[in-house]
Amino acid sequence: MIEVNMDGLVGPSHHYAGLSHGNLASAQNARKVANPKAAALQGLAKMKFLHDLGLVQGVIPPPATPRLSVLKRLGFSGSTANILAECAKLAPDLLSAVHSAAAMWAANAATVSSAFDTNDGKVHITPANLNSTFHRSLETSDTAFILEKIFPDRTAFVHHPGLPAHSNFADEGAANHCRLSCQNGEIGVSVFVYGRSAYQSALPRPLKFPARQTLEASQAVARSHGLNPDLCLFVQQNPEAIDQGAFHNDVVAVSHENILFCHEKAFLNQNDLRRRLATTFARYGEFLHWIEVPAARVSLKDAIQSYIFNSQIVTTPQGKVILIAPEECRANVKVWDFLNEILEQQNPLSEIRTIDLGQSMRNGGGPACLRLRVPVSMAALQTVHSGILLSTELVEQLTIWIQKNYRDRIQIKDLADPAFLRETQEALTSLSSILRMDSLYDFQ
Repeated sequence: MIEVNMDGLVGPSHHYAGLSHGNLASAQNARKVANPKAAALQGLAKMKFLHDLGLVQGVIPPPATPRLSVLKRLGFSGSTANILAECAKLAPDLLSAVHSAAAMWAANAATVSSAFDTNDGKVHITPANLNSTFHRSLETSDTAFILEKIFPDRTAFVHHPGLPAHSNFADEGAANHCRLSCQNGEIGVSVFVYGRSAYQSALPRPLKFPARQTLEASQAVARSHGLNPDLCLFVQQNPEAIDQGAFHNDVVAVSHENILFCHEKAFLNQNDLRRRLATTFARYGEFLHWIEVPAARVSLKDAIQSYIFNSQIVTTPQGKVILIAPEECRANVKVWDFLNEILEQQNPLSEIRTIDLGQSMRNGGGPACLRLRVPVSMAALQTVHSGILLSTELVEQLTIWIQKNYRDRIQIKDLADPAFLRETQEALTSLSSILRMDSLYDFQ
C-alpha cells in the first residue's frame, strides 16, 4: 500500500472572515488582511517538502468562487456586478461564505477507506457534507466532482454521495477519522471520532462550542464502505477539548501506521480506547505505539494554539518516521521541549521537522488539515489522474502561476469587486490547463 498525500491548493479568494464558530484562530483573525499569494506558496512549499522526501504527493485544485448560483438561489438578481454589490451591502457574511477558500483544508474533503479494509477490495471515498457550517457545506458537490476526476477508475475506486445534509448526519470527513495499521498496512483499524449523537441524548456534550461530527454519520460511512465491524472503533471526543477549541479530532490527535499521538484529554474513556487498540494489535502479533501528552506538561490551550497534534507523521521510502509540525510548535517552549523528549523515548519517531504555514494557521489549519490521505496499491496509483501528481516541473509551473495570478492582500470589501471575479476565473482556467483537467469549472 502507498499513501498518497493529497493537499488542497489554496484558492485565490483566501481571506479571514471568522465563519467557523468554535475555531479559535478563525475567530481571532476575523476581518484581518490576508495574503492569498503567501498562503498558496506556503501550501505548495509543504507539498514540495513531502515530495522531496520521496513521498507520493498530489494536488487537489480549489473549487470556483464566488458561488454565484448560491446567491441567486437566495434572491439576489441582476448582473454579476449588481449581485456582488447587493450582497456586500445587505449580507456581507454571506458574501464571505460564497467566496470561502476553506476547501484548502483537504482533511475535511472526504473519508477514505483503504482497499485492504473494505469488503470488495476497492478504495471507498465519501465526500463530507460539512453540515455544521454553511460556508463549508457548499463544498460537497464540488469536492465529489473533483475527486471523481482525480480517481476515475471504477474498478479501483468507489465514490459515494455525501451523507444527507441534515445535522443528524453531520460529517466532517477525515479530520475525525484515524486509520491505524499493522502488518505493512494490510490490516487497518478505523477509529471514528464523534462529538455528539443525534439519538443518544444521554451522551455528554460540550457546553461552549458545537460538536460537529455525529456518531450516526460515522456509523453510516463505515457501513457504506463495507468495513469489518470488528476493526472499527467509534469513540467520543472529549467535550472539554471541543470547548477549548478542538473543533475536529485532528486538533488533539494524529495517527500513522501503528502510532497514535494524542493529548491526555483527546477522548472520552481514553484508557479504554488504548486498551481496545492494544488488544486488537496484539491479536495480530503487533505492538501499538501510544504516545500521550499529559495535560500537566502541555495544556489543551497550548496544544490547540500550537497545533502540535495537527502535525503529519510520515514514513519515508528509507523507513525514516518523521513528524512534520507547524512552526508555531517551536515557538512554544513547553510544546517544543516535549516534542524533543519524544525522540528519546521508545517509539518509531526519528526526526521532527517544522514548516511555515502562517497564513493557514491564522484561519485554524495546520499541516494535517491541508492533506487528505488516500491509501492505494501500486496498480491503483497508475489509474490516478497524473496531472495532479507533484513533480519538480509541476512545482515550477504552480509557483509561476501563483506569482502571476494571486493578490498579496485581500480584505472582505475586495470580494465585491467584479474585477476580482474575473481575475479568479482567469486564474482557475489556467490552472485546469496546468493540471490537464478539462471542464473543471462550470464557467469554462
